[in-house]
Amino acid sequence: MIPHKNKFRNVIPISLNMPIESEQFSHKKPYDKNRLLTISALAIAIAVCISFIAKLLVYLIDFITNISFHGSFSIEPSSPATNTLGLFVLVIPAIGGLIVGLMALYGSKAIRGHGIPEAMEQILTNQSKIKPAITYLKPLSAAISIGTGGPFGAEGPIISTGGALGSTLGQLLKITHNERKILLAAGATAGMSAIFGSPIAAIFLAIELLLFEFSPLSIIPVALACITGGAGHHLLFKAGVVFPLQQSIDVASNTALAWYCIMGLIIGLFSILVTKIVYLIEDGFEKLPIHWAWWPAIGGLAVGIVGYIAPRTLGVGYNNIIDLLSGTMSIEIVLSLCFLKFISWAISLGSGTSGGTLAPLLTIGGATGALIGTIISTWFPASGITIPLAVLVGMSAMFAGASRAYLTSIIFALETTGQANALLPLLASCSISYFISYFLMENTIMTEKIVRRGVKIPHSYEPDMLAKLTVEQVLTRHGVIVSENKSISDVRALLHEEQEDFSKYVIVTNIKGEYKGIVSSFHIYKNDLQENAIDTLIDRKGIYIGIGDSLRTAIETMAKESIDVLPVVSIENTMVIGVLSYHDIISTYKHGFEEHEKKEPHISIRRNGIKLILRAREMLHAIKRN
Repeated sequence: MIPHKNKFRNVIPISLNMPIESEQFSHKKPYDKNRLLTISALAIAIAVCISFIAKLLVYLIDFITNISFHGSFSIEPSSPATNTLGLFVLVIPAIGGLIVGLMALYGSKAIRGHGIPEAMEQILTNQSKIKPAITYLKPLSAAISIGTGGPFGAEGPIISTGGALGSTLGQLLKITHNERKILLAAGATAGMSAIFGSPIAAIFLAIELLLFEFSPLSIIPVALACITGGAGHHLLFKAGVVFPLQQSIDVASNTALAWYCIMGLIIGLFSILVTKIVYLIEDGFEKLPIHWAWWPAIGGLAVGIVGYIAPRTLGVGYNNIIDLLSGTMSIEIVLSLCFLKFISWAISLGSGTSGGTLAPLLTIGGATGALIGTIISTWFPASGITIPLAVLVGMSAMFAGASRAYLTSIIFALETTGQANALLPLLASCSISYFISYFLMENTIMTEKIVRRGVKIPHSYEPDMLAKLTVEQVLTRHGVIVSENKSISDVRALLHEEQEDFSKYVIVTNIKGEYKGIVSSFHIYKNDLQENAIDTLIDRKGIYIGIGDSLRTAIETMAKESIDVLPVVSIENTMVIGVLSYHDIISTYKHGFEEHEKKEPHISIRRNGIKLILRAREMLHAIKRN
């Protein structure tokens, strides 16, 4: 807070001629609400486009699947698991991987991977600028990869495509970098919403993995885009949930809830192992003495070998998730989806091909949940575990642990199944899985790749400290304020006497005490006409800050005007009461440090206990006297 002792020298209080409104002290204009309407309209338009692109991607995947595994020109949904190719199935994924490798080599290397890390990297390092070519190269490469048996989901490519579409539109229009980030996130999450019909989960995905913030300016356009994507899903795909259950899930008992917590612990550890193995395999490919364009073909060959042994590991496999949730899948198939699907997906992803991670993680996690649930219900019949809920818990806990998209994991499971009674087990298991992942794994499956490239990932979303604090809360020092009739030599002497680092600027007033402007000490020392009045050197006018304004407004004004200090004016009495230095603003981080690091009790049990004892003694003495 401001000290009572006045340190001004040669100071004349300022009396402004006109009434001072709070807006006068904020050099940051309020965000134009018309801009919010514009960005929201653009987000909705992007979501409409990406909904149709999502449908075209699914058609393209089905078309390539039918050609590759069934020899028919059809866009009807089909599964590569029902193929009758025999040993020839080994080479189909390898051919697809070769094509993807050539597309990455001669098109864009950015099509490699599963989409979300690449979008995160562009947001954090490249002002959300994605190459426009990704808009068509990513879905095409993903359709080839998945259609030829790649064990991926369609959500990663469509998220990447939507992000590229939003970024491209943002590069064509005259908008800010932050608005382009919003359009990128809107396009990416609208794609996820269009594929799964999960708009709320998509909004949380934007918050947890793409926006790195939570504000009305970003959430409103993204939410509208996700709602539009959800409507697109119901229009272009189907009206029901993506993963329907044959019968509703009942409310879990406390005993069952305890077992689901244990499942969250086990699957959290498994999610760490999954992440580590994926990047261990990726590191292995980096050491191969051949060009990276050949790696997807090698990964495809591994996919073909595993697919020959376990055909259900081929392709997207959304039907595998539905079958797992039914609770009727044989233990042999569950084992193959848990381990062989993981091997196939990890090798293929590590090879740098194109495809999503969400569907494989859900499949692997669901199969793991089914295995653990079967073991628990067999050994402990009174556990209250049900296989459908165990599968759902496994799916959600695996995604929460591997990606640390905590809220997204829970809401996604609820939206895609429509089972509200699963909320408490999901919350418990995902919390524990997230906890384990946070303590035992530094980075996630989404961030490890870009962290290795030197990109710093935000780990918390806290209110802006500069926006929370006002100028009054940190203003602890006063600057130099002089009258316009002071000579340059007098001001030089005053600056020499002050000897303060931040006295690089002098606030100049007129004889009446009215603010005139700011003079740099550089000009004061450089000028040879020492008897001239100080007002002849004024080079800054109309730059000031209100005592009640935020430090965010102050720092933005400093940055805009390229100045280290600002005169501070009290709104109540229209007086200049000090000078805000950048030192004062830097000191705010001491407040943040104390909030998070300084540990001290504010209620002393010992001191309060002694007071109570003394008071009791006084009461006893009073009773005896009476």
